[in-house]
Amino acid sequence: MNDSPLAENLPDKTENGAASVSEPKPSAQPAFSVEEREGLPFTSKQPPLLLRWLSYLLLIPLVGIATAGFGCISLLAGLWDKSGRQQHAIAHLWARTLLLISLSPVKIIGREKLHEQETAVYASNHLSYMDTPVLFAKLPFQFRILAKQSLWKIPFIGWYLNRSGQVPVDSKSPRSLIASLNRGVATLKHGLPLVLFPEGGRAATGQLQTMMSGCAYMAIKAQVPLVPLTLIGTYELLPIHVYALHPRPVFIVIGDPIPTVGLNARDADSLTQRLYDSISATYSQYSTNQ
Repeated sequence: MNDSPLAENLPDKTENGAASVSEPKPSAQPAFSVEEREGLPFTSKQPPLLLRWLSYLLLIPLVGIATAGFGCISLLAGLWDKSGRQQHAIAHLWARTLLLISLSPVKIIGREKLHEQETAVYASNHLSYMDTPVLFAKLPFQFRILAKQSLWKIPFIGWYLNRSGQVPVDSKSPRSLIASLNRGVATLKHGLPLVLFPEGGRAATGQLQTMMSGCAYMAIKAQVPLVPLTLIGTYELLPIHVYALHPRPVFIVIGDPIPTVGLNARDADSLTQRLYDSISATYSQYSTNQ
């Protein structure tokens, strides 16, 4: 459906109130040094030969067929479904089908935390193309995603994103970026949670990347919690630059919601740091144990 729901670095305000953007700066530091990473299993490994051929001849073609089939059904539903709710339900079935094809069961750890406050910004690490299907399949509520504006120009994908009410992010200028983030805020205020990947793209090594503060900005503006989601196992299932599935158990670990009541936009960087620390610690804990 989409690769990377995007959250960009926030513009600051100049003295005359106009938005300006400085060079993007890290909101959080990498979890490990280069020396520490050498001892960690963060390399893109090809599955065994038999699994590779199973993927090439059966699993990947089935993924393509399922994606095309459910995509067509979703586009048809978009002709009458203006709310995007039916299309979300179709995306849920698509995602569950992809997980069945990938032979990878998914377990949610800390599911009860999802019900503390469903209208929230849910921010996840980003390891694989399978991250989006995992979240669509297992999060038990309607939500919307943030996606790059350029995806709206792609036939079928753009039509789906537009008709299903997803939120486009245009970072070409400070004004368009703020407008994009404010569309996300409006979505939250209408009672729909947002799900996004604040790293902006898949991790090439499996290591957590720098996070941008757009997710924190939207949570603060809407005064809703920022909830960390940590994906475990999707990197091994389908890492970047590997085109064969390696079936394995996958986990979604729900972190403690981070409240935003009383915060303002100046707190976005510190809030993003708290999000980074939560996901980094959880990923280190659970990936070591799996």
